[in-house]
Amino acid sequence: MLVLGIESSCDETAASIVRDGHEVLSSVISSQIKLHAGYGGVIPELAAREHLKNILTVVRTSLTEADISLDDIGGMAVTSYPGLIPALLVGNTFSKGLAASRHYPLIGINHFEAHMYGAFIDHPELLTPEHFPIIALVVSGGHTAIVCLEANGQARILGRTLDDAAGEALDKAAKILGLEYPGGPIIDRLAKNGNTKAYHFPRGLMGGSGRPIAPEHRFDFSFSGVKTAMLYAVKNRELTDSELSDVVASYQAAIMQVLVKKTIRAAREVHAKLICLSGGVACNSYLRHIMAEAAEKIHCDFVLTPPKYCTDNAAMVSGLGWHFLRRGMDGGLTQPVSARLPADLGIFPFAPFAPEDF
Repeated sequence: MLVLGIESSCDETAASIVRDGHEVLSSVISSQIKLHAGYGGVIPELAAREHLKNILTVVRTSLTEADISLDDIGGMAVTSYPGLIPALLVGNTFSKGLAASRHYPLIGINHFEAHMYGAFIDHPELLTPEHFPIIALVVSGGHTAIVCLEANGQARILGRTLDDAAGEALDKAAKILGLEYPGGPIIDRLAKNGNTKAYHFPRGLMGGSGRPIAPEHRFDFSFSGVKTAMLYAVKNRELTDSELSDVVASYQAAIMQVLVKKTIRAAREVHAKLICLSGGVACNSYLRHIMAEAAEKIHCDFVLTPPKYCTDNAAMVSGLGWHFLRRGMDGGLTQPVSARLPADLGIFPFAPFAPEDF
């Protein structure tokens, strides 16, 4: 089955054609980074207007690159939550209209879950019983969480951020330092020339100073403290290029080391067979390096999501959608959109023993 996927949860308008969940025939993305850069963040109304202007062209380009027509499509998938409501509404309204006119089944996709699936688009061989349970770290501008995936399709969020997401903490630091938006890529670049030990920034919810972590927060994250510490470290200072590199290297390390340590802690507790890293911040070179090293030390298999599937894209939406559609699921034209991630995740249809009807 060929699935047309559409993504419009934030500031990328994306469409993709994927065959049978893994063969990506096209993946087209129209980014709005330059539009929002001057504001230091995404403006929902502006994002929605750009989606309106771009979505038809992006879908047509996706069909052209895949060398297919609308008659070849077997179903559609669209990001329905979480995300910016004005942006989500554009993608969902377009998808419902197209699905209704062509009699396609349509499934709404959880953007957070799609990021996890992005790690497996090119690796269907990893979705076999011997690789479960899987610990997935999803790190983006909107979400930071550790998820345990079981072979029966059950998923549990073991820990999540209690304040800023990791990507949000990077963007806010870049704004404080007068750097470009988005902050993640430029901090990653500048940090390569810096000393990660030049500044001692706090590691939130890791324990210390005689205060143990509450058991319910052992896998949770908090990045507001490190952000505040960085603000005071540079306040009223003119940094040289060398000092700037040291600040961002130390700041990045404080965030990424916590992500890795808590992920490894979770993997040990559930006896994970595989760790996967996904989400926009998973493009960070320092995080990718230290996570790979940590997984190797505990003799756990590790899969890195390719950068092209880390940032927002529609291939992960199409791929995950196929797993639902092949089971005959159809969300129809009444499925809602939502800004929030549900407290509990549903059954993951790509797990080897996921029930056929759920």
